[in-house]
Amino acid sequence: MTTRGQLKTVHVRAPGKINVFLKVGAVMEDGYHDVATAYQAVSLYEDVFASAADDFSVEFGGHIDTSGLETDGSNLAIRAARLLARTTGFRGGAHLRIEKNVPIAGGMGGGSADAAATLLACDTLWGTELGRDELLTLASELGADVPFAFTGGTAIGTGRGDQLSPALAKGNFQWVLVLPERGLSTPEVYRELDRHRERHAQDIFPAQGQPQVEADVLQALRAGDPHMLAESLHNDLQAPSLHLHPGLGAVLEVGEANGALAGIVSGSGPTIAFLAADLDGALELQIALSAARHHVVRVTGPVAGARVVGD
Repeated sequence: MTTRGQLKTVHVRAPGKINVFLKVGAVMEDGYHDVATAYQAVSLYEDVFASAADDFSVEFGGHIDTSGLETDGSNLAIRAARLLARTTGFRGGAHLRIEKNVPIAGGMGGGSADAAATLLACDTLWGTELGRDELLTLASELGADVPFAFTGGTAIGTGRGDQLSPALAKGNFQWVLVLPERGLSTPEVYRELDRHRERHAQDIFPAQGQPQVEADVLQALRAGDPHMLAESLHNDLQAPSLHLHPGLGAVLEVGEANGALAGIVSGSGPTIAFLAADLDGALELQIALSAARHHVVRVTGPVAGARVVGD
């Protein structure tokens, strides 16, 4: 990375996330839901390379199929760069090259990681020097998961998920991810949740107006105890995700039959995150799931949020 004022490229890395707990409130008049979630950033990263340009553009690389991603002004990373430029009065542009590793429409916040990384990369590239709090404010304008991709670690999210408070977390957790062959639309999963609740209104408790993260989740994270965390994993979006993507149920069964402490659909899915007791358990689970012809990645958490990567 060269000095400010010269043509240069800034490389920023931002993590994907797992929702180890996700409660979804009742649908509101505007069609949205309040949530209470416990996020954990994990070691599956998006890499954004920002270089000086007259306008705004984006291209994609990496080991996953990016052919369906938009490259116009609707792309979240371009929206992030333009928002920063408008906010700071910067008159130039940026070319963004994004190496994608987090599954697309997979419930792990890959697009949000791109946006968070872009904010930091362009702020560094342009020398606009917004403070962390100001960048977080911009992040919250772009989407509910963007502020967490910026901060990383372990955090509690409320409201739309963008009102963050840090959560005490000890040690590292070992996860094995089964990555999807196709994604799920987050709005469609939420709509299916609303339909699910209507269908089963007589059988389930009504949704809370202001959901909260349960105390046993916080205790498990503080203790750094995977067995405790496995007992408290929860995702209100899991049932609708399984309904829209029925094959996920069989994947959960395979993982739990091969040593996983527990499995959970991450966010709106369809990525499945299996929690292992330790590194040896994660390696054995990775081998078993790979043998079952699943696309598997082993990751750890928590990890840091968006950060500049040096030469």
